[in-house]
Amino acid sequence: MPPSNQNVTLTGLARRFVEDGLLEEAAARDAFIQASNNKIPLITYLVQNNLADSRGLAFSAAMEFGVSVLDLNSFSPEMLPEKIVDEKLVRKHNALPLYKRGKRLFIAVSDPTNIQALDEIKFNTGLSTDAILVDDAKLREMIDRYLESHETSMGDLEDSDLEDIDIEGGEEDNDDAAVAASDVDDAPIVKYVNKVLLDAIRGGASDIHFEPYEKVYRVRTRTDGILKEVSKPSIKLAPKIAARVKIMAQLDISERRVPQDGRIKMKLSKTKAIDFRVNTLPTLWGEKIVLRILDPSSAKLGIDALGYEDEQKQMYMEALEQPQGMILVTGPTGSGKTVSLYTGLNILNTQERNISTAEDPAEINLEGINQVNVNNKVGLGFAEALRAFLRQDPDVIMVGEIRDLETANIAIKAAQTGHLVLSTLHTNSAPETLTRMMNMGVPAFNIATSVSLIIAQRLARRLCSCKEPADVPKDVLLKEGFTEQQIETGFTLYRPKGCDKCNGGYKGRVGIYEVVKVTENLANMIMEEASSIKIAKQAQAEGFANLRQSGLKKVIDGMTSLEEANRVTKD
Repeated sequence: MPPSNQNVTLTGLARRFVEDGLLEEAAARDAFIQASNNKIPLITYLVQNNLADSRGLAFSAAMEFGVSVLDLNSFSPEMLPEKIVDEKLVRKHNALPLYKRGKRLFIAVSDPTNIQALDEIKFNTGLSTDAILVDDAKLREMIDRYLESHETSMGDLEDSDLEDIDIEGGEEDNDDAAVAASDVDDAPIVKYVNKVLLDAIRGGASDIHFEPYEKVYRVRTRTDGILKEVSKPSIKLAPKIAARVKIMAQLDISERRVPQDGRIKMKLSKTKAIDFRVNTLPTLWGEKIVLRILDPSSAKLGIDALGYEDEQKQMYMEALEQPQGMILVTGPTGSGKTVSLYTGLNILNTQERNISTAEDPAEINLEGINQVNVNNKVGLGFAEALRAFLRQDPDVIMVGEIRDLETANIAIKAAQTGHLVLSTLHTNSAPETLTRMMNMGVPAFNIATSVSLIIAQRLARRLCSCKEPADVPKDVLLKEGFTEQQIETGFTLYRPKGCDKCNGGYKGRVGIYEVVKVTENLANMIMEEASSIKIAKQAQAEGFANLRQSGLKKVIDGMTSLEEANRVTKD
């Protein structure tokens, strides 16, 4: 029989928690019994069942054992040692390896009495183990992030596994595709297509192009914004490759006359999956197929990883904290607008907020956000979705794109009636966004009273660590837009060099932003229907850096080259 609540004598941590006022004595007895029955640490049981504050428990345990508490916020998953401790042990003991010094391994634990964890990890690794006390809630969150970031990556997958990759298609069932699958499901084609997809993800590509021509067939991938040819299979394989991709995306393989849209989900592990957005286009010599690679983890990078300057980040965060108003993100296709929007949504995504999005289509799935794919064929456009959202008690609304006057008017109405609205437009700069809305027919007064922040952005390739200094004459620097003060202060320009770890001297991309807050002066100019040139001059006068200035700042900081800044921001 389980021990009676009254028969339990509280000692150690349980007694300390009662003395510190974190628990009532009866609740502590019950928790002690349940934790013992479930064979989990008392602290973990208390936090999992919301019986006590995890931070208070950590400090109480620290006082009991005369140790200090480490703040895990000072660590990131990428900093932690990889593959030292088996995942099963990390999960079993709620214990996380923090760092290694010689033969000593320092382990984060929330329960300092968990000696079994240290012993098992010591036996498993052959290293001496030292416990470091941390907050249990932060520890469990960090363990999830650590295991996800160190899971089997695309680079670890062997080519021998290419035929057995777990692939899921879109949501629509297609019986014709299932019947026809046997026609193209031969191992060489399956293996080839899977390898192209795997290699693209390994190389950090954003898009894959399958392109048929009269006499040749080529496959290209877009990495860091630049297209590069990666394969030239026989033109005779073009129909089979197209059919294979269409089957993976559950499209109609018998229909080759009209474009089709689909989706593929590639599962890399239990918790890691990559989505592909698929589009087919009938061309003169067959179907061109483009796959957009969608990595859900990109939405969880955090705003610090996007490349905003400190003052730009502050303006974006302040706009997100407002209960109402409109935040507009603008830029060409592939400039990172979606990631900027989803980063904002991720910050807003709390239990207290009702968030709905209308997208065409939804690129990144986020739990806790109600996402709607617009479908004009059945009469569900952006405007119709927005009207429905306003009857769904929303706090935050995201509209994939404002394309017409009707959508713009409903979005502005929502922003004026107590909702925070996020959306995108296709313009070249922040001031042009305001005049674009005027040209759509939106009354200037409505724009001035609803739009709170505009972000124009580009993506520039980031220089690899192999970069080398570049000597540029002063007159050239002045001509490029650097100021006398910047030149006199002194800085080093870098150019790409190239190594075996990068693509021609570049590795990854960084955002370049123009962030403009609609101030009282700008609002007055909008109501006077001023031109984008006048609005841009006023924004400059108020200290808002334009895209060119932000690009040159990235050059000064050594993040990118002058050539790359010119490529994405030159007028």
